[in-house]
Amino acid sequence: MAQRLQENASFGAIGKELGKDRTTISKEIKKYSYDKKSGRPGYPYNPCKFRATCKAKRICGTSCTHQSAYKCSLCSECTLHCSDFVEDVCSVKNKPPYVCNGCSQLPKCTLLKRIYDPADAHERAHHAVSEARTGIMSNEDDIARINGIISPLVKNGQSLHQIYLAHVDELMCSEKTLYNYVDAQLFDIRNIDLPRKVKYRPRYKKPEFKVDRGCRIERSYADFQKYLGANPETTIVQMDSVIGRVGGKCLLTIHFVESSLMLAFLRDANTSASVIEIINLLDEVLGAKTFNSLFPVILTDNGSEFSNPKEIEKRSTIPCNRTKIFYCDPSAPYQKGACEVNHELIRRILPKGSSFDELTQQDITLMMNHINSYKRKKLNNRSPYETFSFYYGEDVLKRLGCSPVAAENIILKPKLLKK
Repeated sequence: MAQRLQENASFGAIGKELGKDRTTISKEIKKYSYDKKSGRPGYPYNPCKFRATCKAKRICGTSCTHQSAYKCSLCSECTLHCSDFVEDVCSVKNKPPYVCNGCSQLPKCTLLKRIYDPADAHERAHHAVSEARTGIMSNEDDIARINGIISPLVKNGQSLHQIYLAHVDELMCSEKTLYNYVDAQLFDIRNIDLPRKVKYRPRYKKPEFKVDRGCRIERSYADFQKYLGANPETTIVQMDSVIGRVGGKCLLTIHFVESSLMLAFLRDANTSASVIEIINLLDEVLGAKTFNSLFPVILTDNGSEFSNPKEIEKRSTIPCNRTKIFYCDPSAPYQKGACEVNHELIRRILPKGSSFDELTQQDITLMMNHINSYKRKKLNNRSPYETFSFYYGEDVLKRLGCSPVAAENIILKPKLLKK
């Protein structure tokens, strides 16, 4: 296909050779082509409409280290600083073939290019198929229904095999699926409740379970960056989990990047339902208007507890979304580094590996009040509490359950929660 695009063949001709409809070829190219920022020999990427006649110099100041600083049109970053910049968009991308592969001006072009690369297209398609097959088919209501059947019986000493044979028509899933759900901690029971399961050698790689298997579609970190590019003034909130004992209680942390204020909520289990319950509670406590202003965008990781974005985003009382959810790339916690750094303060009080099972929400609120009253150099030596109060007022903090702690009384040691 890429070769025929370079030969400027029509979609109809390509489709005829491949035995596909021309619309299929069009959809393939639109879906898997990508933007490429590149210039031509001797000239960097520059999409400005006035690049040929521009005579501006040193727009970015005297600190510019580029060799082409004497003439800004020869600098790949001049468009970031120039107030007169107007993007020159090539019309080729707005009509078939929608890509620049066969364009005769490609070797001379310094504009943003649209390229179809078969190797890249294959990799992206394979990744999309793989991600679509990852996760679970059941929704949370189905999981709750199955949990109500098997958990009481397992606690009575029955095996999953026995339960499956007796309730196969009610469960409506395979026995293997039950084991997978238990392994993913979606039920009240755990592997420790299965006497034989704990004796088995664990797999090297456990499957990843998600409530919505397509949760990352149009919510990736690249989509997040595009959204910020279009809405640069948007307030960003980062969300994550802090795990105590495996299978025990855990925390949901919500970090306001601008003020460094962090909220933490104790949950009985690390499930999607518990996250949605907390978001709904915040929406109810704050009110729709305040919630919308505080949570326009939430950036989180790929944990299964965040894999039901539609329920987090939507407001049940009003048919509209209350926030937008985006996900970091896999194995890229640095993309929400502000939240991760603040977790270090939590770990001073609750060291890694410690159990949260004996804690209450009052304990967690006390801990966060001490952390949020801790002054930060990056906040101009103010505390997150003071900074957040400056932006949103004391009333919002009170509704969130926050209160200040005097500097001399702040404790960031485990003894804070010793009983």
